[in-house]
Amino acid sequence: MCLVFAAYRYVPGYRLLVVANRDEYHGRATAAAEYWDDAPAILAGRDLEAGGSWLGITRDGRFATLTNYREAVAAYADPPSRGQLVTNFLNGRESTGRFLAALHGDAHRYNGFNLLVDDGESLGYCSNRDAPQVALEPGLYGLSNHLLDTPWPKVESGKRRLGALLANGTVPDHETLFGIMRDRVIPPEDLWPQTGVPRDFERVLTPAFVLTAAYGTRATTLVGLRDDGGGFLLERAFDADGRELSTVEHQF
Repeated sequence: MCLVFAAYRYVPGYRLLVVANRDEYHGRATAAAEYWDDAPAILAGRDLEAGGSWLGITRDGRFATLTNYREAVAAYADPPSRGQLVTNFLNGRESTGRFLAALHGDAHRYNGFNLLVDDGESLGYCSNRDAPQVALEPGLYGLSNHLLDTPWPKVESGKRRLGALLANGTVPDHETLFGIMRDRVIPPEDLWPQTGVPRDFERVLTPAFVLTAAYGTRATTLVGLRDDGGGFLLERAFDADGRELSTVEHQF
């Protein structure tokens, strides 16, 4: 998952509202968001190569999502799967704080990541790249492939657009939320992130919706968790040309 916006206790009646894009190689085998046969409480998409996930929820209101931290060279050639961090939190019973504290001593084993987790009571963030774990206050947050709220153009633009839509205190219709994540505007080069990857590749990564033949936005996911315990998860999948393949919807 490469772009996440989270409105935490920001909209009346909703504990958490999330809109997110998953960017990945189109050849990587993936299962659409569904309840898992081997973990029936988990509702999430699944990476069929490593078995983990990039975003998911549980029947009792736990939430987790992960983004990779962009680096020119990965720290490890064969590290543990970062997607297992999402699965471990969703499968567990630990509080947000206890889970992140326990992860602290083990986080160095993974290539760079950002992790947002919510146990139903609190939303927390951690990264294994120069950021302490933190319990987040109510607010609107943006996360891409650097630290939380790093002001990359697509993070700042998306936060502004989502904030404007939520300003009246209601959740917009789903198509409007999907539309935020379809933005393909490339900002001026002097605003591009400086991450060490080749500039021609950095260019194609700067929009909210990434589109190349080999790598790009595979799915957009919407999550709404209400104060009364209900909510929704919608996931829309795309092909390498950016065409919609399918949309799955779960209401609970």
